[in-house]
Amino acid sequence: MQLQRPFLKWAGGKTKLVPIIRGLVPAEAKRLIEPFVGSGAVALNLDLPAAILADRNADLMGLYRELKRGGKRFIARCAELFTPEANSAEVYYARRAEFNATKDRRRKAALFVYLNRHGYNGLCRYNSRGGFNVPFGRYVAPGFPGVALSAFHQRLAGCQLEAADFRPILAAAGPGDFVYCDPPYVPASNTANFTAYSRTAFGPAEQAALAAAGRAAAQRGACVVISNHDNPTTRELYADADERHELLVGRRISCRPGGRTAVPELIVVYRPRGQRRGIETAA
Repeated sequence: MQLQRPFLKWAGGKTKLVPIIRGLVPAEAKRLIEPFVGSGAVALNLDLPAAILADRNADLMGLYRELKRGGKRFIARCAELFTPEANSAEVYYARRAEFNATKDRRRKAALFVYLNRHGYNGLCRYNSRGGFNVPFGRYVAPGFPGVALSAFHQRLAGCQLEAADFRPILAAAGPGDFVYCDPPYVPASNTANFTAYSRTAFGPAEQAALAAAGRAAAQRGACVVISNHDNPTTRELYADADERHELLVGRRISCRPGGRTAVPELIVVYRPRGQRRGIETAA
């Protein structure tokens, strides 16, 4: 099956991992649950009849709600923002300021699409006051992702959307659910700590709570898959996982040109008792 790409540019997007994740879905799974949906690359490419898509980034989930609700009308509203004249630092920073100030949810959602495609490197970042602060990306001609927006709109038809912390979302998981968690990663190094994605930090306590919530969901009958950097911290966090899949993934790890390299990642799986394979593999 050909991979569909999401309409959002997203740092740490999971399109490349979709084939591996697909292979971990139990045959009996009926519902996808994603507590950290991000750009939706996994949801877009897993053909499960129902889904709960969640994220604690309220701006992101507001965008998905407006796309689901508005469809073609909302896509047309977004398209109006993509003009040659709008591809300038002056327009970008004016619209970024408008995004941070507006209370109009439709306008804010459309601006999110514009900022995502014109901002630097697909980042979604906020300052300590909660203001979106990604700089202008200086792209030659940012394209409007109309086809990808339409495809995602179709996928959202069977989805429940929640702007929420991962805890209540995982607490709803049970038999027949396939849960995929793509949290803010444990830092790969002391200089790579990026957790400002949703206005609040995702530190060691949250990482431990996620691991515990994943185990509990599997005990209730869900299949839970979690990805993260492969380092001593995550090895310890997920030492009791039913499966560990080790792989190298190309990531941009700095703002310098040529800063992309292969980074070791870990995919862990907690399966319900009757599905446990008890294996460890390298991908």
